[in-house]
Amino acid sequence: MTFIDQLRAAERQNRSLLCVGLDPEPAKFPARLKGDANKIYDFCARIVDATADLVIAFKPQIAYFAAHRAEGQLERLMEHIRRVAPQVPIILDAKRGDIGSTAEQYAIEAFERYGADAVTLSPFMGFDSVAPYLKYPEKGAFLLCRTSNPGGADLQGQRLASVDGQPLLYEHVASLAQGPWNLNGQLGLVVGATYPAEIERVRALAPTVPLLIPGVGAQGGDAVATVRAGWREDAPIVVNSSRAICYASDGDDFADAARREAQRTRDGLEAAKP
Repeated sequence: MTFIDQLRAAERQNRSLLCVGLDPEPAKFPARLKGDANKIYDFCARIVDATADLVIAFKPQIAYFAAHRAEGQLERLMEHIRRVAPQVPIILDAKRGDIGSTAEQYAIEAFERYGADAVTLSPFMGFDSVAPYLKYPEKGAFLLCRTSNPGGADLQGQRLASVDGQPLLYEHVASLAQGPWNLNGQLGLVVGATYPAEIERVRALAPTVPLLIPGVGAQGGDAVATVRAGWREDAPIVVNSSRAICYASDGDDFADAARREAQRTRDGLEAAKP
């Protein structure tokens, strides 16, 4: 089953467009776990167990593990997700972008070491920095396109005078992902929920690729506007919320609170479908 097929199956089974981002910060853990980086796996596994039937995907952010020397805990977490939620694909949020020989090693890390189903990538160094990931035919890769951070427009919003039609950079990335770079239908795009007009523009340029949409929840993205701009019946969207769900409570009920917030968000996204 390809990554795109996995997304579609998870959307149907869990009736969900919601992706739960796993960004563990020990300083924000509930009292019994607070400040203890050795409890990263325990915290994240509880979130996974509480939300596994509510999501289209999980998205662990590798930096939050690596910063605490917790790569081993990430490996355990990936195994746990595959065991308790085999229907839910895992997107490793790594935002890698390097020359082909180095990209080959990053692809091994993402797909063989961690067993991710997809990975986030920066396309800034061109197609040869993306191609090694596409050698894994059942895996997916989301290219940064129009990101949710305020500084994204510094480069992504610049006009390309040398390209026919003089598109903005993010528009050009969307066209490449829909067309010549998407050799085997493995590519998706990252577009921030904080910019629904840009989501709509990306969807017009890339009508069939999946969109990974961060920024709902703590970043303030409009869930209804996001779904209306990006969702199409034949093209999945993966709407990510991290902090609002993982840190919905700082008490012992944190997993139950995460489930309630995930269910509320999931239901809101479903209701927004046109």
